[in-house]
Amino acid sequence: MEYIMILVNRVFNYFKNKIRRIVLFVRYNRNLTLGERVYWRTGFSVIIEGSGQLSIGNNCLFNFNCSIACLGQISIGDSNIFGESVKIYDHNHKFNRRDKIISEQGMSVGEVTIGNNCWFGSNVVILKGAKIGDNCVIGAGAIISGIIPDNSLLRTTHNYEVEKISFQN
Repeated sequence: MEYIMILVNRVFNYFKNKIRRIVLFVRYNRNLTLGERVYWRTGFSVIIEGSGQLSIGNNCLFNFNCSIACLGQISIGDSNIFGESVKIYDHNHKFNRRDKIISEQGMSVGEVTIGNNCWFGSNVVILKGAKIGDNCVIGAGAIISGIIPDNSLLRTTHNYEVEKISFQN
């Protein structure tokens, strides 16, 4: 009986992924390129706004509650594994004007590039400007906004730095 339930669950998930793939293509048409054998688990979300371009290569897995928010360009290579709750953003809120509240200051839009054959631990946040090379392992909880060379292992130390905001009028 247990084998039958496992089989039913796999078949259900297969068709759920196929339907989700169709919905993404209908919704984002020219803004999305999706490779073969891209899988995601419950809670996966994609938002592409404006002229944003999202490309996901072949053989990628997005675990529970991963999300991608694209206003500029996000390129994800082949054979990547994303742990639970990985977030990818190619933009940030602008925040350095005193005469406007943050939500009215607009966005600073950039790019995110992820190479091939990478593994991202749970709760990794990938921000605009990130360029992650091939064959990288990014440890849980990391926040990435810069260049990570090929064949790198990144661990977090969770040291905090606080600096004063330089406001402009």
